[in-house]
Amino acid sequence: MLRTDDPLIKRVVICPPIIEYFTVNDRKLHNIIQPADLTKALKQHENLRSVISESGREVIRIPELPGHPNSVFTRDTSFVTPEGFVKLRMGLDSRRGEEDWMAQQLESLGIKRAGSISGNGTVEGGDVILAGTVAFVGLSKRTNEEGVNQISAILNAMNFEVRSITVPEPFLHLGGAMSLLSPDDVLCCKRIFPINFFDGFNRIEVPGDNFVTGNVISLGNYKVIAEKTNTTAIDILKQKGYRIHSLDLS
Repeated sequence: MLRTDDPLIKRVVICPPIIEYFTVNDRKLHNIIQPADLTKALKQHENLRSVISESGREVIRIPELPGHPNSVFTRDTSFVTPEGFVKLRMGLDSRRGEEDWMAQQLESLGIKRAGSISGNGTVEGGDVILAGTVAFVGLSKRTNEEGVNQISAILNAMNFEVRSITVPEPFLHLGGAMSLLSPDDVLCCKRIFPINFFDGFNRIEVPGDNFVTGNVISLGNYKVIAEKTNTTAIDILKQKGYRIHSLDLS
């Protein structure tokens, strides 16, 4: 059950795909499998924005960073803690520079910086999930061991208990294999996490069918956004009493 202190999302920073996302000369460099359909991408992004906005959240739009098609994925460049945002360092070389761009955006919103990843450390936001006093951290293709050490030190200083795990194939980030649904409930893929990894939480398991099976967006109060093809997770969450916004986010 959801507790009455369920921490709802209040503000969401988004970056609509307008120009840069469709201007990709080297797809391998930017890890983009195929060119996006402009009309479909714009419509899907607007549908996502509408659902978030209609749920009562403030949606803040920022423009793409020139030369950075992946800047539309705002979650990766930083994450916010109760003490401010942590500026990260991208694991994909072509995304370097997005960290400074996002830091400027967040600081312009009055959010102070609480820490930074530096040197050879890399951490992407999809590998950090905060859950009350627990921080789940993934060691992945994009977040290296030095990055895990740095982010753990930052979070430990804020009195978070850090629980880290190596993210297996086919998942790019920890966030593809798990999502926080509420202060009590965690959605996670089977056969990936140690039995005690989610101690203190209700574990809702789904098969690890693909790299985003465990990836949903919680709006609080038993409301969740899920990609419409993620039917296994959608069915299981419905059985648990969650209301699903099923969107085409392909």
